[in-house]
Amino acid sequence: MDPANLQRPSVESREITRVQQWVLSVLVTITILHLAVGLAVAGVLADGSRPGAGVGLNVLAAACGVGAVLAARLIHTRAPLSWWLLLGLVPGLVGLWFVLG
Repeated sequence: MDPANLQRPSVESREITRVQQWVLSVLVTITILHLAVGLAVAGVLADGSRPGAGVGLNVLAAACGVGAVLAARLIHTRAPLSWWLLLGLVPGLVGLWFVLG
């Protein structure tokens, strides 16, 4: 920084925009993944009187997980369809492993 030429970064700065994208994508992804894990746990702990309840909740958990990855990719203005979307299936698949196992 040059003391003779003091400049503050503007709000439209590239660095600030990039930090804002990362903070927003981490918050959105973690929040939605918490929902997905909660649905998976609810599917594992579902009452046995409804046989498809556990499977259905884990399918919803997988859909929420894919939505979390999709939201992060859209925040960073990346192509929405990618192999990274498979990572979102993890909460639902782990929950199905416990339900069916």
